[in-house]
Amino acid sequence: MKRALALASISLLVVAAPAGAAERAALDLPAGRLSDAVAALAAQTGASISVTDGSIWAMRVAPLRGRMSAEDALRRLLRGSRARLVVLGDRSFRIVAARDAAAPPRSARPAPPAAIVEGEEPPIIVTASKRDTRLRDFPGSVSILDGADLTFGGEQGMESVLARVASLSSTHLGAGRNKLFIRGIADSSFTGPTQATVGQYLGDMRLTYNAPDPDLRLYDIRSVEILEGPQGTLYGAGSLGGIIRIVRNPPRLGQFGGALSAGASVTAHGDPSGDLGGMLNLPVIGDRVALRAVAYGLREGGYIDDVWRQKKDINRTRIAGGRATLRIDAGDGWTVDLGGVYQDNEGRDSQYADRSLGGLKRSSRTPGGFDGNYALGELVVAKSWDGLSFLSSTGLVRQKLDERYDASMNGAERLFTQRNHTRMFATENRLWRPTRDGFGWVIGASYTHNRTDLDRSLGPVGVPVAVTGVSNRIRETTVYGEASVEPVRGLTVTGGARYTWSKLGGGADDPLPVFLPSLEAARAAIVASRKENRLLPSASVSAALLPRLIVYARYQQGFRPGGLAIEGGFVRRFRNDHVATMETGLRYGVRGDDPFDLSLSLSYTDWQDIQADFIDSGGLPTTDNIGDGRIYSLSAALGWAPLPGLIFDAAATYNDSRVTDPSPSLLFALASAAVSDKTGAFTGGQSRIPNVARFTTRIGFDYRTPVSDALELRLNGWVRYIGKSRLGIGPILGDLQGDYLDTALTARIGRPDFGVSLGVTNLTDAIGNRFALGTPFQASGGRQITPLRPRTIRIGLDKSF
Repeated sequence: MKRALALASISLLVVAAPAGAAERAALDLPAGRLSDAVAALAAQTGASISVTDGSIWAMRVAPLRGRMSAEDALRRLLRGSRARLVVLGDRSFRIVAARDAAAPPRSARPAPPAAIVEGEEPPIIVTASKRDTRLRDFPGSVSILDGADLTFGGEQGMESVLARVASLSSTHLGAGRNKLFIRGIADSSFTGPTQATVGQYLGDMRLTYNAPDPDLRLYDIRSVEILEGPQGTLYGAGSLGGIIRIVRNPPRLGQFGGALSAGASVTAHGDPSGDLGGMLNLPVIGDRVALRAVAYGLREGGYIDDVWRQKKDINRTRIAGGRATLRIDAGDGWTVDLGGVYQDNEGRDSQYADRSLGGLKRSSRTPGGFDGNYALGELVVAKSWDGLSFLSSTGLVRQKLDERYDASMNGAERLFTQRNHTRMFATENRLWRPTRDGFGWVIGASYTHNRTDLDRSLGPVGVPVAVTGVSNRIRETTVYGEASVEPVRGLTVTGGARYTWSKLGGGADDPLPVFLPSLEAARAAIVASRKENRLLPSASVSAALLPRLIVYARYQQGFRPGGLAIEGGFVRRFRNDHVATMETGLRYGVRGDDPFDLSLSLSYTDWQDIQADFIDSGGLPTTDNIGDGRIYSLSAALGWAPLPGLIFDAAATYNDSRVTDPSPSLLFALASAAVSDKTGAFTGGQSRIPNVARFTTRIGFDYRTPVSDALELRLNGWVRYIGKSRLGIGPILGDLQGDYLDTALTARIGRPDFGVSLGVTNLTDAIGNRFALGTPFQASGGRQITPLRPRTIRIGLDKSF
């Protein structure tokens, strides 16, 4: 009675097909939190498992796969941890803190003696390192976000990641059309011919090349890993700022399971919203073949009113999609995954407003909006030997984005449309040895072929006239390698390099007539091709000064190939850009495992021939090299667990960026800005690299406590401040943005397999300005803003089986 009455336990009720505790079953349990592994174990075996201490749920465990009983699985999960197993019956278990292990209820069957080996807790693995590096050994800034945490309180896609990582920022044009930036390395506001500065990956497959973030919904995701700073050696072109890697839950062989989640929301000053998502895991052929499928649909209600057209809540968005993976166990350590992803995004109108009309209103003669879809097909083959691993990934991507902008001028209704159509083929093969006994390495080779067609039109609604577009093609072949050695215990030295052969080409679509002295000269004005080669070295050193403290120094490079852009109806070339970063930092402890954890990072980045966007003389977006720059970045993150089940976290990032050697095109833009704005407001701060706030900070908490033998209460909340930044370069793109506070609070009560949640976002109903662009064709003067979604209340249900 003593401990049972003092501490309520959290139970997993039996909802799966019954299987005795001693009955062996084919199990596939995920790595991560103990709560996720136990929920999967209950679903796969039908066992009933309770926990007496809510803080144990957050304990990290390694993945577990094989044929065994539920009792054996639990003992393996808990081996070397601060928790112990108590056997209550054939199908019932209790997990208790080590100090409580000798106090089972009198009615319980005593647990048989078990040889539990004391040792380290299972390590957290940085899979984005491409060689399964332990987090405590990784020499760089990394964030690993739990997939269940990202969907807690409702699925929000990349917005959930942005809310949790201070160094990550984004444009806010709408789902499927945003650009992401890490650590101050930002180029432009538009989706154009420039390659992204952040590499995005779904598992080992690249999601995009020079297309916007597809903003895939994060249902049934195991984790999201973010590596900060250039990652040129391992990831090649387009990883100037870092990479974001989404890790899916794999198909479970021989197991049936599923999950459902649904929610309904009401938004102040706007329409209601709803979301529905589900996952199903099906055994196809015994323990050899399994299918895991995810499907979802979301409707986000609008909250912007158009006073000119007398329409309310015009900016509603619809998102629908899914993915599926068929896993084949080919035997002898080989696995084959065949997968597909599809998502469709539709925005009925643009989500910008006019500050002078009250913040949630605007006056536009024609509707904006967007339609986009993303499709990916992939084949992944993997094999593991004793101490070695091999992986081959091949995929095809097709991404389309149609955008519409109000271009009305002088009372005449005009519409500007832009279609970005991207097709990419990518394949990579790598072999690696995880670091052990002081040595580890990875070698690999990849090939990427990407083509992007950018078509544009401008004119009266219904009869627009084609204006000059552009096509960009690139073929990229690379080889790379990286190795780590430990010359003395606790000191690790890592070095690597990547060599890239690039062949670029492209030309103008619907060009303006060109009157030049020869056919060759005329063709050169609209068609271009060239080759580029690049060596990207890297080096790092790290030292484990204490058991949970690592200090490191790192040097890394990154680059983006050049391309073709449109200016004044003609095609113009822009050069590749290149970054080199020196970083030093430290990391102490692991979030969720230690009562205190801390990470600090200080970096300096030299950026040559910066690619950026601005507005040309015709009012259309274009791209050019704006000069050389430098960025100082300071980041800090800490966590504190003062009580069982309670974790506080805080993070802050400071970026000081400058264009130190401006190009003639930037100097002309700055001069135009000064002439256009006689107050001189555009001259101050115009040399700052756009789109990234100088200062960003976040404070949050997570609290879990049992409220009965079967129920747990979880509370999660955060406050995030986004500092001031500028939209871009020039009299239109020089507008200020940012300087707002965002908030959220969510509560959930239930079991791990079923729960009810209530969440509130934007508690203060702030308007803010996430992005100072709606259409580049209207004189802004600081009037265009993209407000936060007003205060929204969501009630949700989740169920797993």
